[in-house]
Amino acid sequence: MTTATTASARRATPGPRALAGGGLNTLRRHPLLAVLALMVLVFQLTTGSFLDPGNLRGIATDAATLAIVAVPLALLVISGYLDLSVGSTLALGGLVAGWLAGQQHQSPAVAVLGALAVGAAVGAVNGILCCYLGLSAFIVTLGMLTAVRGLAQQLFPLPLSGFGAGFAWLGGSRIAGMDAPVVIAALVLVAGALFLALTPSGRHVFAIGVNREAAYLSGINIRRTPLALFVVTGVAAALAGAIKASVLDSVVAGTSGVGFELTVLTAVLLGGVALSGGSGSILGVLLGVLFLGCLQNGLTLLSVPTFWQQMAQGTALVAGAALACFGPRLTR
Repeated sequence: MTTATTASARRATPGPRALAGGGLNTLRRHPLLAVLALMVLVFQLTTGSFLDPGNLRGIATDAATLAIVAVPLALLVISGYLDLSVGSTLALGGLVAGWLAGQQHQSPAVAVLGALAVGAAVGAVNGILCCYLGLSAFIVTLGMLTAVRGLAQQLFPLPLSGFGAGFAWLGGSRIAGMDAPVVIAALVLVAGALFLALTPSGRHVFAIGVNREAAYLSGINIRRTPLALFVVTGVAAALAGAIKASVLDSVVAGTSGVGFELTVLTAVLLGGVALSGGSGSILGVLLGVLFLGCLQNGLTLLSVPTFWQQMAQGTALVAGAALACFGPRLTR
């Protein structure tokens, strides 16, 4: 090997200082990563079984539905909007899928498509009211949170159960050695990351969130892109509802998805997505989802009472808001 080739190889191979600097930059951009690692260490030391393969598989499966909704919701928040109706949409989607699969004896594909259509309808209503009529996304989706829940209870006043072995495939099968919900969540995460990084619409999402008027003057359609994100968020929430119905083989209109909107919003904010819009990443959202999944699982293993778990989740929401506010200063 010549001297020039050796020098070139040395330049191409990062040294320890460069690797350390890259690691520090990653921690600065995603401070939750260090907190997550510390929490995992504490739970492993206190329980002795937190890192067992079976427990990790349970964490991944439980966090899958959260990740499926967190990704499109994060994109929506980056664009400057918000959807607080995802918990009720999840319930309605699960009920429609369970009703079609159980009571109407439809195929699993038809049942899931029915749920997705309902989610798309809810998202379209939210998007039209917010993006085209200019109503407050907070007020509109808060109202839809109650309205969709009421509709679900009116249509399905009794609990649904017994959806059949075919429908159970959605939540209980394994693909390439992984549970189907985990595979679906992974595909959603990859799609979201590619959308933000490689497509013009992904860049438009950031531009709209930073300055809607400037984005409009630049020729960006400031209504169509957020409307599409509202629809995708509704579809994702309904899909998560269908998966939960498949896993549990039952759905109750009054309790399914209650509080889910706060959980998914907590994951998004913990992931560094600014509530005011304009900044965020899919990697951060993944960290937020894993943080909440590990937190709930670890507290359950330690037999922590439910009310303490709720307090911990509420504290995490406040911490997420703090990260969204002060996190950008850490990257300067």
